[in-house]
Amino acid sequence: MPDERCLFCAIAAGERPAHVVVSDGVAVAFLDTRPVFKGHVLVVPLTHVETLADLPVPMVGPFFERVRAVAAAVESGLAAAGTFVAANNRVSQSVPHLHVHVVPRNRKDGLRGFFWPRTRYDDSAEAETYARRVREALGPAPPVS
Repeated sequence: MPDERCLFCAIAAGERPAHVVVSDGVAVAFLDTRPVFKGHVLVVPLTHVETLADLPVPMVGPFFERVRAVAAAVESGLAAAGTFVAANNRVSQSVPHLHVHVVPRNRKDGLRGFFWPRTRYDDSAEAETYARRVREALGPAPPVS
């Protein structure tokens, strides 16, 4: 059930703007507004849960199928050598709604350990270009389980 005070629930409902790369009955994935690297995507379940432990067991598989697909799409769509996939539970969780970070990675990209320097998109058009690349790499929407 969506939480009317939650930023990510508002994005999932289309009530707040975001550069969405995929949305279906399980999850919505959109660009982080303060990306570690350009193309950094957040994948959030449509169901409002704060942590991974709160995600109902029947949703874990379908949700992580979406995370897996987005990780592959970020690599292929952005020509990244790999991805960093992570989730915070409460500590360092800036929005109290489960979200998985999918960050494009390349060798010698400057990311060291868990120090995450942030960057910004030059403008909305540049952000949309990154979102489109990941959307295109995802291909048709995955089936809802």
